[in-house]
Amino acid sequence: MTTAHPISPLTGSDIGPAQLSDGADLWRIARDAGELDLNSPYSYLLWCRDFAETTAVARDDAGRAIGFVTGYLRPDAPGTLFVWQVAVEGSHRGTGVAGALLDALAAQVAAGPGLVRIEATVTPGNVASDRMFRSFARRHGAGVTREVLFPSAVFPEPASAGGTHEPELLYVIGPLTG
Repeated sequence: MTTAHPISPLTGSDIGPAQLSDGADLWRIARDAGELDLNSPYSYLLWCRDFAETTAVARDDAGRAIGFVTGYLRPDAPGTLFVWQVAVEGSHRGTGVAGALLDALAAQVAAGPGLVRIEATVTPGNVASDRMFRSFARRHGAGVTREVLFPSAVFPEPASAGGTHEPELLYVIGPLTG
């Protein structure tokens, strides 16, 4: 069992693994973020059941989810955590919650099966995610490489009305040590 980690004295929030009861809140936070590819509510419930140990949820003093990071360990790359989504409620953005979530998830995974690197995809226009991942790498003394993983042409439909999906750049952060 993993214990919750305090985010900061300023927010009074805690971070811990996902619980099944978090699924609806994760879907709501992702939907309200407006920038993520929104999955079905069902998928967030499954995520909280099947990938709880590679998902971290930030909760306010009342225990309500205010942010999350979802991920999974890549079956073909031991020690590699792929970060799927990161989202924080609007009222908590810019307070360090996303970075604290990523730090807590890395510690959570490192304490279990071990962690060598983190991968994530980021669209070129997502400045906040770029900054968050680069800041994580600096805090952990790791390098960052970027390359196109999925070019726009491979997506079946536009992400928004009148536009095509931006390419997804693969960020590889590592090696991570201790």
